[in-house]
Amino acid sequence: MLALVLIIANTSACTIRHVVEEDYPQYLTNNSGSAKLPKTDRAGAYILAPDTQHQSYEFRAAVTGEANLWVVEYGKMLDDTLMSADVQAAFGSLQKASDTSPKADGLLIFDLQSYTFRDFGAHVSLKISLMRGGQEVFSKVYTQDGKSQGGKMFWGGAFAQKNAVQQSTKLATDEILRQLIADLNTQAK
Repeated sequence: MLALVLIIANTSACTIRHVVEEDYPQYLTNNSGSAKLPKTDRAGAYILAPDTQHQSYEFRAAVTGEANLWVVEYGKMLDDTLMSADVQAAFGSLQKASDTSPKADGLLIFDLQSYTFRDFGAHVSLKISLMRGGQEVFSKVYTQDGKSQGGKMFWGGAFAQKNAVQQSTKLATDEILRQLIADLNTQAK
């Protein structure tokens, strides 16, 4: 009987769509100060690669109900993160640029290589390049796993899933930014 119910739930049109990014700016505000990022003055602007801006990842989690479809728009979440109080304080000021103009000095380019949410956690691979005077002076792919949120998902079900995805994604992204800042601070100006 349980197998029949699961088959019907998985094949029926009863999908509940949850866009994780919708209240992510509020999540960042509520968790302001938790990133504890080091400081740098090596970059003042950023852009997201086109594929990163439009990235969308969908998944279902059996533990929180197969009828729930979770949609992660990592590019939008990254953009929100880069404009957050924690990141702005770390960089002094980090403005979103409209293009890779040669005039832009200290321009970071964020290019998502992959994003998945599996095994109760976010898994992020992000290529970040630094441009100075139109020339790439630094480029590295950072790969980070966010902390597993299995307990939150198991006990909180669908009610806690959005927060679990947001938290694990934020922790992975914060660690990537922490590593990036350390690398930038060791580069010659």
